Amino acid sequence: MTVGSPTTSSGTNPGLKYTCLNDINTRFPETSDFPKAPCKAGIMAIHHFPACWDGKNLDSPNHQDHMYNTGKGAFQNAGACPASHPVRMPQVAYETMWDTRPFNDKSIWPADGSQPFVWSYDDSKGYGTHGDYLFGWKGDALQKAMDHTGLINDAALKTQSVANANKCTIKTTVNDNIDGCKYSLKTWRHTR
Repeated sequence: MTVGSPTTSSGTNPGLKYTCLNDINTRFPETSDFPKAPCKAGIMAIHHFPACWDGKNLDSPNHQDHMYNTGKGAFQNAGACPASHPVRMPQVAYETMWDTRPFNDKSIWPADGSQPFVWSYDDSKGYGTHGDYLFGWKGDALQKAMDHTGLINDAALKTQSVANANKCTIKTTVNDNIDGCKYSLKTWRHTR
C-alpha cells in the first residue's frame, strides 16, 4: 500500500504530516505542510498508512484503493472502517527525521519569510511526500500482534531503540550541488 503522491498539490491527505522537532521525542503538533519556522531539532515527516482493507484485493492499480484511511494523525484511535473496507489492519506509520538545524539561521531563509525547503520534485509545501509499505510476517506473528493489547510492553512484538534504528543507513546515490536559497530534502524510493 502507499500513502500520498508526488503529484499532489493540496494538503488534504490525512496520512501525511510534519512535526517541527523541539527534541527527538517531539510528536505534536502535526501539520500538513512544512513547518513555517526553524525547528530546534529538525523536521520529522510522518506517513500514517490506512488501516482499513477491502478484504479482497491485495493491491490495486494505484496501490491505494484497496485500503481506506480513517486515521486522524498522531496515532489517535482511527474511526470505524466503512462497509466498503471492513477489515481493520494494524495502524502503521513511519517517521523520517531530517536534520535541518544547519538551516535555522533566518537570514538564509527567503526574504518573503517563507520556509526554504523543497522536495526534489519541486514541492515547496510538502504536500506530495509519499511512502510505500510492503511487508510480510513470519508464521502467525501478525495475528499474535493483533490479538494482544499494550504491544509496546508485550512479548508478542520485539522493538528496538531509536539509537539502534539510526544505525541503519543507506549509501548516498545522488550527489547534488545546491545553489540559491532553497535546499533540497532528498528521499529514496524503491522499485516495486
